Amino acid sequence: MEQLQKLQDLITSHKFPIGDWSAAIIAWLTDNFEWLFDAISMVLKAVIDGSAKGLLFLPPLVLLVIVVALAHLIQRNWRITLFVAIGLLLILNLGLWAAMVETLVLVVYATLASLLIGIPIGILAARRPAVWQAIAPVLDMMQTLPTFVYLVPMLALFGLGAVPGLFATVIFAAPAPIRLTYLGISQVPVALVEAGESFGSTRSQLLFKVKLPAALPTIMAGVTQCIMLCLSMVVISSMVGAGGLGAPTVRALATNNIPLGTEAGLAIVIVAIILDRVMKQRTIRK
Repeated sequence: MEQLQKLQDLITSHKFPIGDWSAAIIAWLTDNFEWLFDAISMVLKAVIDGSAKGLLFLPPLVLLVIVVALAHLIQRNWRITLFVAIGLLLILNLGLWAAMVETLVLVVYATLASLLIGIPIGILAARRPAVWQAIAPVLDMMQTLPTFVYLVPMLALFGLGAVPGLFATVIFAAPAPIRLTYLGISQVPVALVEAGESFGSTRSQLLFKVKLPAALPTIMAGVTQCIMLCLSMVVISSMVGAGGLGAPTVRALATNNIPLGTEAGLAIVIVAIILDRVMKQRTIRK
């Protein structure tokens, strides 16, 4: 036992300065590129705040009708359309309309950014096996790390607000479209590809006219999963000042306010179900 204690003391007395290294990296980045981070933060904050204020400028009932109409056009399913209407009316009744709009704006921008990054990388990985072998371990790690890990460096670089939450959300959600785009294209039947080649299709024509249409259901599943991941991370990002429905949830936790926590949690569930059902119905049709 004494020898084991000495070995343990030897190990613990020589701590790797990982924390100091990370602090030094963040300090170097902020010292040399603070102007860049401030500019990015200012532009994105103006876009996010402007979008939220533009939607909140509309009377809630007008925006509600627009959202319900869009849901009906996408779904053609009166049950889901009715659920969207009732769910949004309940959120309005609970006094969480403005927070819901802020959450939706962040989810939309984070989803668009994640898809613009993820789908092209997934296509490239499907066409270049070496790329997939290189990024697969990184994607595994990104999907394994706890969500709070992404918030700390973003908070250090961009400060409080919606911008660090947006960046953390994109990093957290991007692996889903990358992985499912790669899987969808990789699983296209060989016979289908060979048929396209027999008609003299170029590589670009094979990609856009054969592989992507065949892989679209899997890609759309990645889109749905990306939206859900973005919503979950946007709610957590309220801890760094992102706002939205996560803010009343955090306040409820801090003050042990059960009514507020229940209402905010219910609103988050309603938004998640609406987003999931809208995109899932479209996926089924495809």
